[in-house]
Amino acid sequence: MENLSGRTLFVAAVDAEATHVPEGAPLLITGIGTVPAAIELTAVLASAQQLPERVINIGTAGALRDDLAGVFEISHVRKHDFHLEVLSDVSRYLLPEVIELETSGKLPTETLATGDSFISDTPTRTRLAQDSALCDMEGYAIAAVCRKFGVPCTLLKQVSDTANEESYGSWASVLDRAAEELAVAFGTVTAD
Repeated sequence: MENLSGRTLFVAAVDAEATHVPEGAPLLITGIGTVPAAIELTAVLASAQQLPERVINIGTAGALRDDLAGVFEISHVRKHDFHLEVLSDVSRYLLPEVIELETSGKLPTETLATGDSFISDTPTRTRLAQDSALCDMEGYAIAAVCRKFGVPCTLLKQVSDTANEESYGSWASVLDRAAEELAVAFGTVTAD
């Protein structure tokens, strides 16, 4: 990827989430899940001549509460499918359970749980809702890589589904609207 100095690097899991990224803006499509997100972003940042001014991850998320709709800027992100309590003796080798992110103050904020499963059942939704408002499959990995490289990170998540039994059929059908809403959100966050 070209020199990213002074530029914003947009990161999305799939092309459909990024259809409204400004033409010519640096864009990385990682693939779905924490491992592809971490691998692809690490490769770009490690090989960059100059690091970007900021990484903005745009993507969809499942709502863990019924009252959520629209786009949220994430204030805290945690990895929900990695349980630290069983590994207390080796905790110095682990990433933090929760990563706090600086927010712009221009959008509503929420908390995010990231894991490698598409959440589509009420019991899991209820469990995750104890600590987070939204769930996705890349946010924590992107925030962790940015933290390692010292690059500021913004996570913008559009509520695409309700993270319950109805979610499988609804996710793909809302991607056009999600991309439009995300474009408005990143335009708001990046405006001076």
